[in-house]
Amino acid sequence: MKTTLIVNPKGGCGKSTLATNLASYYALWDVPVALVDYDPQQSSIEWLAQRDAGLNPIHGVDASHGHARLPAEVQRVVLDAPARIDKAQLKRLFQFADRAIVPVLPSPLDIRAAGHFIGELMLDGLLRPSSVALVANRVRKNTVIYRNLTLFLDKLNIPLLAHLRDSQNYIRAAEAGHGIFEMPPYQAEEDAEQWRALIGWVEAGKGK
Repeated sequence: MKTTLIVNPKGGCGKSTLATNLASYYALWDVPVALVDYDPQQSSIEWLAQRDAGLNPIHGVDASHGHARLPAEVQRVVLDAPARIDKAQLKRLFQFADRAIVPVLPSPLDIRAAGHFIGELMLDGLLRPSSVALVANRVRKNTVIYRNLTLFLDKLNIPLLAHLRDSQNYIRAAEAGHGIFEMPPYQAEEDAEQWRALIGWVEAGKGK
């Protein structure tokens, strides 16, 4: 079993978008997957409620009270961490996860928040470059703020795995309860391609 944590204490950075789309990738390939939602807002659980019964199943787990019981057959686990996570829970999730992904938005507030968060991970001994990586989320290339974000992320000495564009495909997929990998290729091929390195890095990690 391999477990991937999507985490950033800054709200609205796209954690649930990454979590649901990663889970949908595994579902598409018939890999038994659990999507564990620790956020009281339950965005991932609500996404699952919209999911078409004809799509491959994803096991939804409501962990908003701090406890997660996983089905025995699960081979991949995606953890959607809450915003404003406390240090005790953060440490537990990092201990449970094989890989952790930190999404960062191209805005001054999000860049500063990400810097503080990475610093806290370093101080707490949770930042292991081999198991923590960054994703630039909702980016629009050829903008000043995108260049600032790229410069900032490059200085952190943590793998920057993907630049996910600001695409309406993520909104369309979320509304229908599926992921971009489950959309027709002619609609979402460019978006799906941007996930290649990210998924490869997740799969290269050791399972527990």
